[in-house]
Amino acid sequence: STGAAGVATGGAEEGRNRMTNDDSGPLSARYQAALRALLRYAIVMAIVGLLVGVAYQESAKKLSLETTGAGLHLEAVIGLALVHGHIFTIGVLLPLALAGALLMARRAGGREIGQRSLHWLVRGYLPAAAVTLVLQLVKGYHVLLAVRGGQTDLAAIDHAFLGGQEVLRYALFGVSHTAMGGCLAVFLV
Repeated sequence: STGAAGVATGGAEEGRNRMTNDDSGPLSARYQAALRALLRYAIVMAIVGLLVGVAYQESAKKLSLETTGAGLHLEAVIGLALVHGHIFTIGVLLPLALAGALLMARRAGGREIGQRSLHWLVRGYLPAAAVTLVLQLVKGYHVLLAVRGGQTDLAAIDHAFLGGQEVLRYALFGVSHTAMGGCLAVFLV
């Protein structure tokens, strides 16, 4: 209903507490759930990204540049340093951009995408992205802690990651990256 100036007065019958889109009507429950999942994931990952940034700063301080030398110091901290940016890109910016794209497409008059596509995004991409980021964090700390522990052979440190189980390592990284990219591709197509 509208008031005297033609402005919506918003009664209970109009669906209070429901996401709406002026051009396309109210969003379906599945759309609302997907948008909530994307936004919650982005918020959680923003907090995680900030905590990882602080943890990196504190952990890197404990590795002496004088005892390791510049090259080894850089190699020991770079993997962990990159996790912070990856968390914000993969875990915050991309989900926010996808949520915005879903809403903008509806605003432009497009139909809601199907449940299957939303499922690939929420149940596929988001968990695969989390696994990918956890693996990057674990590897970054593995290298940093090994160098802090006195190891200087980066090839040996790399080989020892995940107990030296290279097949496991390649499988975990390969499956998580492929799942993340594949789910995103299926959602976008």
